[in-house]
Amino acid sequence: MIYLDYSATTPVGFEVLDTYNRTSKDFFGNPNSIHELGVKTKNLMNSATKQIAEIFGIQDTEITYTSGATASNNIAIIGCALQNHKKGRHIITSRLEHPSVYAICDYLEGLGFEISYVKNDEEGLIDFEDLKSLIKPETILVSICAVNSETGVRQPLKMIRQIVKKENPETIIHSDMTQAVGKVSVNFHDVDMATFTGHKIYGPKGIGVLYKNNSVNLTPILYGSGKSNMLSPGTPAVPLIVALSKAVRLSTTDIEKRERFIERLNMKIVDALSKYEGVMINKTKYSIPHILNISLRNIKAETFLHALEENEIYVSSNTACSSGNLSTSVYAIYDDKVRASSTIRISLSHLTTTDEVNRFISTFEEVYARLSGLIRKFD
Repeated sequence: MIYLDYSATTPVGFEVLDTYNRTSKDFFGNPNSIHELGVKTKNLMNSATKQIAEIFGIQDTEITYTSGATASNNIAIIGCALQNHKKGRHIITSRLEHPSVYAICDYLEGLGFEISYVKNDEEGLIDFEDLKSLIKPETILVSICAVNSETGVRQPLKMIRQIVKKENPETIIHSDMTQAVGKVSVNFHDVDMATFTGHKIYGPKGIGVLYKNNSVNLTPILYGSGKSNMLSPGTPAVPLIVALSKAVRLSTTDIEKRERFIERLNMKIVDALSKYEGVMINKTKYSIPHILNISLRNIKAETFLHALEENEIYVSSNTACSSGNLSTSVYAIYDDKVRASSTIRISLSHLTTTDEVNRFISTFEEVYARLSGLIRKFD
C-alpha cells in the first residue's frame, strides 16, 4: 500500500497510541471528580495542556478541547458572531477555506449576518488591497486559513493581522490552522483564534483544539456541565487530550528538516508529471510541499483515483470533506472550471519514502497511458 492522502488524515503514531492506551488504563477517572483518581487524572490533563501551550507559546487557559477542527470552527466563528452582533454583523472570509467554514458562513448569513469574500491573486495569496477595502466599523471577524487544504497555499497571517488591526483594531482574526500545524512553523500570536485537529498530526480522531486569546469573549453554543471549560462542556476526553499533547510534541520536532525532505519528494513528482501535456500542476510559489494538486485534461479525477486504488495507491480528489465537488480553491486561483472539476490531491508526509514516490510515478504513467488510450479509442 502507498498512502498519499496525509492531508485527509494520518495514521496514529505508535508512541501516541501507546500514550492513549496507558492513559485509558491508568487514568480513567473523571477529571471533574474530587476523589483521588479524579484529581490525578485532572493533573495529568493539565500537564498535557501546559505542554501544548508551551510548544505554541500561549497560555494554557487559552486552550479549549473539542471533537475536531470542524467543531472548533463552529465554536469560534458562531460564538464570535453571537457575542459581537450588537457591534456589527459583517464577517470577512476567503474563497480558499475549508468547507466547514463555508457551511458556518451560510448559516450565519441566514441569521442576517453579511459575509464578504476577499479576493486572492494569481498565486493564491489574499489580495491585501481588497481586504483593506472590505473592512469597516461593522466588521467583527476575519477568518482566513493558514494553509489551503487543496493547493497548499500558505497565507501571510502576520501581514493580514497588521492590515486588519490597522483598519479596525476591534476586529477579531480567526485562522483554521488544520493544514499548517505539524507541517510548518506557526505563530498563534498572528491571530486571535486558531483551530486544528489531532488526526492531521498523527494523533487520534475525535480531539481538536480551539486557541482563543484570553482577551476574546465568545458566546457558548453548547450548554451543559462546564467545570473544565464553558465553551466545551462535559467530561473531558483525557486519553485523547494526553495523546494529542504527545502528537503535537512529536509533529513539531525537527519540523524544518522534515519539510526539506518532503520538498524533495514534491519536486520529484512535479518533474515527472510535468512532462504530460494533459496534466496541469496546481501549485504556486506559496504552496507548502506537503500538498500537491494536479488537474487532468479529458480524464475524470474519480476514474483516475480508482485506477490508482486498484494498485493500492491512495490519493484524493480535492478535500476529503468535499470529494467529488468542484474545487473552489483551484477555481479561485485559476478561474477555470474545467481545471477545477478534475483535480487530484497528492499529500505527502515525512513517513513517505522515495521508493513509494518512484512506484507512484511509474504507476501514474501506466494508468495515464491506459486511460488516455481509451479516450482516443472512443473519440
